[in-house]
Amino acid sequence: MTHSETDEVRSRYERRKSAVESDRYSPLNPAVWQSMHERQRVMLQLFAELGITNFADTKLVEVGSGTGGNLLEFLRLGFQPGNLIGIELLEDRAMQANKVLPAGVVRSGDANSANMPPASQDIVFQSVVFSSLLDDDFQSELAARMWQWVKPGGGVLWYDFIYNNPNNPDVRGVPVKRIRELFPGSKMIVRRVTLAPPIARRVCGIHPALYSILNAFPFLRTHVLCWIQKT
Repeated sequence: MTHSETDEVRSRYERRKSAVESDRYSPLNPAVWQSMHERQRVMLQLFAELGITNFADTKLVEVGSGTGGNLLEFLRLGFQPGNLIGIELLEDRAMQANKVLPAGVVRSGDANSANMPPASQDIVFQSVVFSSLLDDDFQSELAARMWQWVKPGGGVLWYDFIYNNPNNPDVRGVPVKRIRELFPGSKMIVRRVTLAPPIARRVCGIHPALYSILNAFPFLRTHVLCWIQKT
């Protein structure tokens, strides 16, 4: 990251830190666990289609690994600690992650400065990172760095929202067209997922089963899960 964008990311996170720490994003919140289960189900279906079944030998790095929740999920699926790496810009979040993950899995620092060998990873994963990056050049720089780490035949696993949030100027949607610009010449598989969070929170407050009913309508889904393959 450039210094200025690094500082901006830290500032954006601080501004929404209270919301992140609230029960709005707790896995005990029905809207949250419904969306988590949906994303996991679609991800596993995607892995099966791609023939990625030997998780024990699959190398994965997560850019923006936060407090380690996604990496814990990969461990439960059968990925091995020695094949997992998390890179987290915010030191306090990296410290939290290392309290719950095997030692050394999460590294604190800037992904653009990470000492990662080229073509060393089967999967490079990002989850709602690019929507927090408001500088186009920086987005392109980080995408290029991630692409360098991917082995031929591997890919970038991408989860992010595609629409702007009018109530939050610190984020912006990353539409599929933009994803294609960031990874030109790649082969992409795109799945629309995740019931719009404001709708999910409201209907799950009535009954969690309503999540699946409304999520049957693709136009109510706000995120995409993509496999961006390097040939």
